[in-house]
Amino acid sequence: MEKEFVLKTKGLEKHYKGFNALNGVDMNVPKGSIYGFVGKNGAGKTTLIRLICGMQLPTGGEFTLYGKSSKDKDIARARKKMGAVVESPAIYTDMTARDNLKQQYRILGLPNYDGIDEILQLVGLADTGKKKAKNFSLGMRQRLGIAVSLCGDPDFLVLDEPINGLDPQGIIEIRELIIKLNRERDITVLISSHILDELSRLATHYGFIDGGRMIKEMSAEELESACRKCTRIKVSDIRALSKVCEEMGYSYEVCSESTVDIFAKPNITQLTLKLAENNCEILEVAERDESLESFYISLVGGEQNA
Repeated sequence: MEKEFVLKTKGLEKHYKGFNALNGVDMNVPKGSIYGFVGKNGAGKTTLIRLICGMQLPTGGEFTLYGKSSKDKDIARARKKMGAVVESPAIYTDMTARDNLKQQYRILGLPNYDGIDEILQLVGLADTGKKKAKNFSLGMRQRLGIAVSLCGDPDFLVLDEPINGLDPQGIIEIRELIIKLNRERDITVLISSHILDELSRLATHYGFIDGGRMIKEMSAEELESACRKCTRIKVSDIRALSKVCEEMGYSYEVCSESTVDIFAKPNITQLTLKLAENNCEILEVAERDESLESFYISLVGGEQNA
């Protein structure tokens, strides 16, 4: 069965006077995924999100939302299935959390306030009572922004840098909320961030953007294997080490005339004994793994900020 996509962009472009924000972006967000949209500040993430949300029009290319083309008059109807928090949350700071949601229900023309209690519970703001949003912490405001975006019962949520500026506790709360919405409500989430390490705790798919171009799309599994942990071993005889790795069933890669990366946690005692039988001595052992950040930097070629 062909994979279903909530959002697909094809050759998407956005040009401003003297500046190309997006240069032919192809993006595929699978239904049911948490799609981590990764890029440095200024790489084109917010521009792309604004186009999808209808806040701006593309200069070229197109996108499809639930199979509806951006060139179709009906695209506004497809957008009704979508909730978004772009840049800063759209909340009224002089209102309580409940009144913010009531206001959004009115804007959307919903017949009654059913579901408000459930949303407040879901985002962890059920006990805020008469407290106004201006007295909320940054994390609470961010969760209220997400609550507002959930009002129309969307099944696709777009979050632009939702953890920017949050303290560690706020980051954990937002992360847990996103995972909950995805797993319990089957909401597909597109989350943009320049903090790759945080995204790696929740994303199932990734899109890496740099200088307005999509550099690579991959699944979490593909990213994990690209950044897999390994044990680097330096020996006196590389041929003997290669032979022993094969005998012991280890996946390995020869790095130089004397070092090998073993993609496992080898039993060093057994390995030493086996190598000794082959007149080979271990000179150095070190555990290493490529960090997500260094993987990303190698992907974009370590360019300066786009």
